[in-house]
Amino acid sequence: MGHSRDGKKGKLQVNYGLLTNSSGCPVSVSVYSGNTADPTTLVPEVKKVKREFGLKEFVIVGDRGMIGQKQIDQLKDIEGLGWIAALKTVQIRKLVKDGAIQLGLFDERNLIEITHPDYPGERLVVCRNPLMADRRVRTRNSLIEATKKELVKVQAMVARGELMGQDAIGVRVGLVVNKYKVRKHFILNIQDASFSFELRQDHIAAEAALDGLYVIRTSLPKKRLDAPGAVRSYKLLSRVERAFRSFKTIDLKVRPIHHHLEDRVRSHIFLCMLAYYVEWHMLEAWRGRLFSDEDLQVKLTQDPAAPAERSAKALEKAHSQTLEDGSEVHSFRTILADLSTIVRNVCGRKNAPKGEPTFTITTTPSDKQQRALSLIEAITV
Repeated sequence: MGHSRDGKKGKLQVNYGLLTNSSGCPVSVSVYSGNTADPTTLVPEVKKVKREFGLKEFVIVGDRGMIGQKQIDQLKDIEGLGWIAALKTVQIRKLVKDGAIQLGLFDERNLIEITHPDYPGERLVVCRNPLMADRRVRTRNSLIEATKKELVKVQAMVARGELMGQDAIGVRVGLVVNKYKVRKHFILNIQDASFSFELRQDHIAAEAALDGLYVIRTSLPKKRLDAPGAVRSYKLLSRVERAFRSFKTIDLKVRPIHHHLEDRVRSHIFLCMLAYYVEWHMLEAWRGRLFSDEDLQVKLTQDPAAPAERSAKALEKAHSQTLEDGSEVHSFRTILADLSTIVRNVCGRKNAPKGEPTFTITTTPSDKQQRALSLIEAITV
């Protein structure tokens, strides 16, 4: 039994960790019991990669929830290992308070590199994403406004005498402020026969100052990877996240797992990884036939701190819904649906006596289907 992130209480849990290369191609999967905390799996995975893959030097990239300070202290003892991670909000706030990050510097640029005594031997790359900042402002304001409306309703109930007693009012107010997760921005005054609230403008301003700000931390020297490269490498985690989405919900749907023996559960998840390995290669082979962006090099010329933008060719495909040869652009699902019309039928003579031999006829692929099959055959040779 373990914590269910989907709120499915009372069900057995299993944790699995997926390792991919920088292109998102799966390399390894490990399975843990459901009560295993994610960060505790990192160091065993790193040691496994070093031992089983025979790598003398490699770089691991993980998000701020996976690679924390405790894990970094352990990783420092592993020879030949470099890492890229990110600071948590509380750590960024401390850097701003200490003056290590001067927000005024971002008026003219979106990326700066700094060092700090709290992070010896590390490089810190501070980035600001203006679009992310605007989005967070809108999100925070909408959540605060929604919470205020609900609190005003509670005030009216207390004023009419429908809700009395400090405990009862507190329970109702707690439901409201926890609904939108903005409790920290409100001062609540709850009495037996009254209730009032006000906004903590200082808290809102302090949080707003960090909107769109994130900090990449890495052990790699500048001669091995520059600051923009560190940011781009961290953003490659989106490819691992895509693999997880395919595992859980989109294509493979690893759950529910109808096995109870440990080795069978491990085998089930291993087969899912192999299935995604096949899917990844299919996606790469069909990149030119899908909505996928074919010009991957264009990302190397974009501002690494800004949101990634699709190439002009990818945008044209999305707009016109057609390829350069005039054929229809597909998603991965629709191209599979199209290929699924190719079937092999077992046939026999009408009114043939029992036991008479049968023969098979396979549907002849259309030109479009044949092109898709040819691309797949090219990667299996």
